[in-house]
Amino acid sequence: MLHTDIPTSSDIAQLMSARAAASVSIYLETSPLPDRSETARLSFKDAVKSALLQIRQGGQDRETRLNADAVEQFAQDLMDDSRFWVFLSNSLAVFITPQGIKTFRLPNNLNPSVEVADRFNVKPLLRALTFAQTAFVLALSQNGVRLIEVTADLPAHTLTVPGLPQDAVDAVNVPSISGRSQHNRIQGSEGQKVRLHQYARAVDQALRGILLGHDRPLVLVAHEPIASIFRGVSSYGNLLPQGIADNPETTSDAELAQLARPILDEYYAAALQRVTERFEDLVSAGRAQKDLSEIARSATFGAVETLLINIDKSTAGTVDDDTGAIVFADKDDSVNYPIVDEIARRVFQNGGTVLAVRGEDLPGAAQEAAAILRFAQAK
Repeated sequence: MLHTDIPTSSDIAQLMSARAAASVSIYLETSPLPDRSETARLSFKDAVKSALLQIRQGGQDRETRLNADAVEQFAQDLMDDSRFWVFLSNSLAVFITPQGIKTFRLPNNLNPSVEVADRFNVKPLLRALTFAQTAFVLALSQNGVRLIEVTADLPAHTLTVPGLPQDAVDAVNVPSISGRSQHNRIQGSEGQKVRLHQYARAVDQALRGILLGHDRPLVLVAHEPIASIFRGVSSYGNLLPQGIADNPETTSDAELAQLARPILDEYYAAALQRVTERFEDLVSAGRAQKDLSEIARSATFGAVETLLINIDKSTAGTVDDDTGAIVFADKDDSVNYPIVDEIARRVFQNGGTVLAVRGEDLPGAAQEAAAILRFAQAK
């Protein structure tokens, strides 16, 4: 079983905004298998050694020594926590400063890295928020209903939904959904249809308390006519048009999750394709950029609406706070940092969208980043 701590948007914003000397960002490949926990701990120990070496190479003054000692102590405390290393996922992100430490266990497969600067390397972490492969599955039939949570790699499980009816009969409080109404006006197939609508509305109303504030895709598993009836009354904004015509009564949570994953793959692929097409459409209008220097300037002035970044490539340097001008460097150090991380921070803080993708998914043959602008930038 995977144990995850998926970062929230608030977590990302805090990490992006943090500034401290000797900020250490460590990404490790890990495994949920307990017998591989010691391997992960040793990898972390090596990564910490590398980080401490980078910090101490930055100077021999008292402040540098104190910073290194504080980082080492936080790292040692984590290494000594044997329970932590037993419960892991596919990757581990660790962020350490002389003031504290944060960890995130991630289902994504991230490349190992160690970086030290005055800010964190957050770019790989963004992958956990981009096309996160999380969804809800609604298994709906006349004889029962359940809401299933599907995450990237965790086992699917049924959620407790207060007020959710047990079945159609429970929802309409009659002995049979084919019987007469309380006013004796409907019966047979007509009565069944009316009561299925009542049932669907009761299900939708109960789901609101759970789905409120979410925008995860919702995949419906149902046969007709209840499938079309529910779609007609659903108030959830991200109910996917493609559903699963299967019998949810005889299909386990795990099986339904497996059936839902191809639908999610198509959903996320289509979303990325729409962004790519929009980028191409806006090139002629001067609202699409792939040059890093241009993107940095646009991000600084709040012009970037959507930023796509290559999680597998990183260029070091600095970005001027006022103008967005880039000074490139050969490598990260106590002064220089990953430029795209800083650009992403500025886009994020200005209300833009940041998508972390593989290099081959960047539009316009971009190498490290591509941006869709809110408005064309003056030359």
